[in-house]
Amino acid sequence: MSVHPLKPAPRTHVTTVVVGAGQAGMSASYYLCRAGVDHVVLERHQRFHAWKADRWDSFCLVTPNWQCRLPDYPYRGDDPTGFMVKDQIVDYVEGFCNSFAAPLQEGVTVTRVQKVGGVFEVDTDRGLWSADHVIVASGGYDTPITPAFADRLDPAIAQIHSKSYRRPSDIPDGTCLVVGTGQSGVQMMEDLWIAGRDVRLAVGPAPRSPRWYRGRDATDWLHVLGYYDITIAQQPDPAATEGKTNHYMSGRDGGHEIDLRRFARDGLRMYGSVSDMDGTTIRFLPDLEQNLDTADKSYVGIRQMIDAYIAHEGIDAPEAPAFEKVWRPQREITEIDAAAEGITSVLWCIGFRPNYDWLQVDCRDARGRPIHTRGICDVDGMYFLGLGWLHTWGSGRFLGVAQDADHVVKAIAQRGRTARAV
Repeated sequence: MSVHPLKPAPRTHVTTVVVGAGQAGMSASYYLCRAGVDHVVLERHQRFHAWKADRWDSFCLVTPNWQCRLPDYPYRGDDPTGFMVKDQIVDYVEGFCNSFAAPLQEGVTVTRVQKVGGVFEVDTDRGLWSADHVIVASGGYDTPITPAFADRLDPAIAQIHSKSYRRPSDIPDGTCLVVGTGQSGVQMMEDLWIAGRDVRLAVGPAPRSPRWYRGRDATDWLHVLGYYDITIAQQPDPAATEGKTNHYMSGRDGGHEIDLRRFARDGLRMYGSVSDMDGTTIRFLPDLEQNLDTADKSYVGIRQMIDAYIAHEGIDAPEAPAFEKVWRPQREITEIDAAAEGITSVLWCIGFRPNYDWLQVDCRDARGRPIHTRGICDVDGMYFLGLGWLHTWGSGRFLGVAQDADHVVKAIAQRGRTARAV
């Protein structure tokens, strides 16, 4: 009896596959539609899932609404200097998506991408695709980061990651130790503080920014200064710039800056960076004051940039009071007994890492970071969008993602024209 080998499952071919339907993937789709490039957008959840499902209740933009500049869809509301809250953000991105007919397939998980004979094979849990181009727009927030020593913490102490936090009532009764002072960490700490919860903070080296300074929002000044136009290639140390934590401040209740020294003066107990855990013992590095100084250095540096610009341009702007350190730690606490301190939960706010296990294409460096120039890889037909500092500070945000998507799609269209000519 002869045995006939199984035929490989048929693949649907398109010119371009876009992986991910957040603002980056949908911006790419917009320009692909406009350029007449056949494509499909594959999204494992639903479009804009992160905005809809991975944000806490009081979440709002940290950058003002005027920076929302998706392709041909700028913010059109009546509060350009305000800060949209979560539901308004969802309405904005949905409005953008409804402005064109994207070939979107939701609930489709990409399981493997590899290049075979000049064509990309894209395997999913809902069928097989092939493409001449693949745009990876899946973002960098796949895997929440927790340190290995977190496994040694007493299991009676609840551990929550920022991705799972929605509201203060999610946190068990008792004292919560928030770990990390990026934008999420300080805002979640403040959320708990406003709710009257007993909260403490392990302070990392994240920088901070003024909010309103000399008559304007600091981001307005940075815009006219040209800060948002500086490219990653123009940075003195591009790798270090890519790894930097965003400056912390808040858009809550009209926007305000966050000075952790003021919270400490008002009773917030703070420690340095968490260095170890064992049972109910939590250890910290003696770097609290150093980290506060690092944050203040960036804060003062931004003020000085603005001051210099105002002076150079002869702008009539109100004076601002001199910066003052309103609190300093009297001593560095390097070890506590969480049980004795009444700590019943730890809220981890130390970031995420992307998961590219499905991407079997040689386009990443030894650290696992994509190798590209403004989203275009050396591997023909491979592209990335939506990453922080892909090209400028705004690349991973509403401000700059459209320009990057336009740039990538123009490269795809040009390659197509060249191929047809040949």
